[in-house]
Amino acid sequence: MNKQRICIVGDGLAGLMTAVVLGRIPEVDINLIAKKEKKNLDKRTTAISQTNFKFIQENIVGLDNNLFWPSKNIELFYETSKEKINFLNLNEAHSNLMYVFENDKIKNNLLKEIRKNKIEIIRKDIKSLTDLKNYDLVILCLGTKSNIYENIIKLKPIKKDYKEIAVTGYVKHDFKSLNTSQFFLKEGPLAILPFSKNYFSIVWSLNKKFYENNLKKMKELVEHKLLEILKTKKSITVSNIQSYPISLNLKRQYYQKNILILGEGLHSIHPVAGQGFNLVLRDIKKLKEVIKYYAGLGISIKNSYALSDFYNSRKPENTIMGLGVDITHNFFKENKFLDPIKKTVLKQLSKSKFLKNFSKRISDKGLY
Repeated sequence: MNKQRICIVGDGLAGLMTAVVLGRIPEVDINLIAKKEKKNLDKRTTAISQTNFKFIQENIVGLDNNLFWPSKNIELFYETSKEKINFLNLNEAHSNLMYVFENDKIKNNLLKEIRKNKIEIIRKDIKSLTDLKNYDLVILCLGTKSNIYENIIKLKPIKKDYKEIAVTGYVKHDFKSLNTSQFFLKEGPLAILPFSKNYFSIVWSLNKKFYENNLKKMKELVEHKLLEILKTKKSITVSNIQSYPISLNLKRQYYQKNILILGEGLHSIHPVAGQGFNLVLRDIKKLKEVIKYYAGLGISIKNSYALSDFYNSRKPENTIMGLGVDITHNFFKENKFLDPIKKTVLKQLSKSKFLKNFSKRISDKGLY
């Protein structure tokens, strides 16, 4: 039986991961199409859940597990005018809650795995969908801004411009220990993500006007804020400062015929909960199951209900999680009328065992 031909367009984290995972299905032949190769400059980190880490382990044999830094403890803080309330502590004694990795290192490892598995990489710029007509399935992993989506999507997505900028960076330190933390500050939520013994990364979501007014001194501002919230006088070194605009974009239509959107092009959400790439990995897992089922039966993906099955399975969680993160972000935004109530509510939540268990369950496995 002839193998079914699948092409994945885009060599970002989602595209590379999809290529390697689907490449393990015996009945398909994978091509990866991307623009001219360039040096990897993605100096950011990504957090994934324990369940998604296991999925990666099972599907990417050659990936170095040492590139994933485990975390057993996650702390959440809310800033008031007088104090920072530690309202939720998540911990596991015998397992890890999450893992953090450096994007550029994982991308380089995935490229090595792709070459080892003899997945063909085609370097060209796709300007029209007619360039992809000879494939049984086309998967577009082109990020949030691609104009190609306009030729596929007829339903308006759920969109929201947060008018915020996410500031990311690496921080070198010599602390004895440091937990993964989320601080809901007046300027905006700031996440601390340890990814090695002496390094952690930050993601700080700032109002666009505040960011623009402080752009020239952003590195110093980040350093000052970190020393303040960590309550230390020890020296730290901030590097690799990058930024990107934040928006909510949830597609209501996932595919047309045999062309599927995947990755951030499918759902872009606020980074406050660190769930963006976890949703992508759960999408990839479901897509593998669907394709393996139809291809294993010898049914053409192009003329099957494969993409419909994927859509019906993944859209509910992606939409609910995206909107849930939006509600969470709005709750913690500064509001002079609601802030006094938040303090009381959060102190009560800190005592709830149910909330802790529910939070761990959702962040690890999603809604299913």
